[in-house]
Amino acid sequence: MSIEISNQNWIERLRADSPEQPEAIGELREILVKGLRGAFLPRGKDETFCEDVAQESLLKILKSLDSFEGRSKLTTWAISISIRTGISQLRRKHFKDVSLDAISAGGDMSFDVADMAASDPQQQVAKKSMLGTLSDLIDGELTEKQRVVVRSLLNGMPVEEIADRTGSNRNAVYKMFHDARKRLKSGFESAGHSADEVLAVFS
Repeated sequence: MSIEISNQNWIERLRADSPEQPEAIGELREILVKGLRGAFLPRGKDETFCEDVAQESLLKILKSLDSFEGRSKLTTWAISISIRTGISQLRRKHFKDVSLDAISAGGDMSFDVADMAASDPQQQVAKKSMLGTLSDLIDGELTEKQRVVVRSLLNGMPVEEIADRTGSNRNAVYKMFHDARKRLKSGFESAGHSADEVLAVFS
């Protein structure tokens, strides 16, 4: 019969000054690997991938203990961090050989920002019109750097990857996207698209 460990007990044991930290990290690592297996083995990833992601996740979790708000079990929170970390790894690998020039120029890549198949014909026409407006606004209203950031994010490239390739950092990328989104929103409104439609594009 396993003993339920409280959130507070986890936090106390995971602190750097706790003599129980090594043991607590080992226990949490096993929990993370188990959760990662369930999430990624069905996707064709192997045990090594899960072990590597668990290790990377532990570093993030230990640095983020003070941000844990206790709204769920600490283990649930930790597993969610590890799964996001795993997804980020997969996305980084996917975009490893994709150039920013290809994305910023449009190329053959398409924006994965609307579920066209789920819409009726009238909705599809409206979405296609809106996506056409989006493409025109990106080309006409944004700076070159903003175009790179916006197209990269809309195509699913992780923020960390964009920051690395542009010699920037996460905060700078987020700031650039925030400024670009304000310009795009203004352009959408001038083109007659409602705020709800704008939100749908960036959801």
